[in-house]
Amino acid sequence: MSRPTAFVMVNAEIGEEEEVLRFLKEDIKVDEAYVVYGVYDLVAKVSADSMKILKDMVINQIRQAKGVRSTLTMVIVRD
Repeated sequence: MSRPTAFVMVNAEIGEEEEVLRFLKEDIKVDEAYVVYGVYDLVAKVSADSMKILKDMVINQIRQAKGVRSTLTMVIVRD
C-alpha cells in the first residue's frame, strides 16, 4: 500500500516565500516544494507513514508556520 500523500498549496506573507520554502524543505522535509506564480505562492508534495501523521504535518506544522497566510490541501485518493 502506498503512503498517504497530498499536495499543499500555500499562500505566504509578502516577501516570506523563500523562508517558507526553506522551512518546508529543511524543517518539515516535504518530498518536493516549489515557489510558483499564480493564485498560490508555493506548492509542496507531502507524504507520511499514516494519514494521522500527514494531517499533523499539514495542520499543525505547515498551516501554523511563520510566514504562511493560508493553505489548500489536496489529498491523493488514487494514483
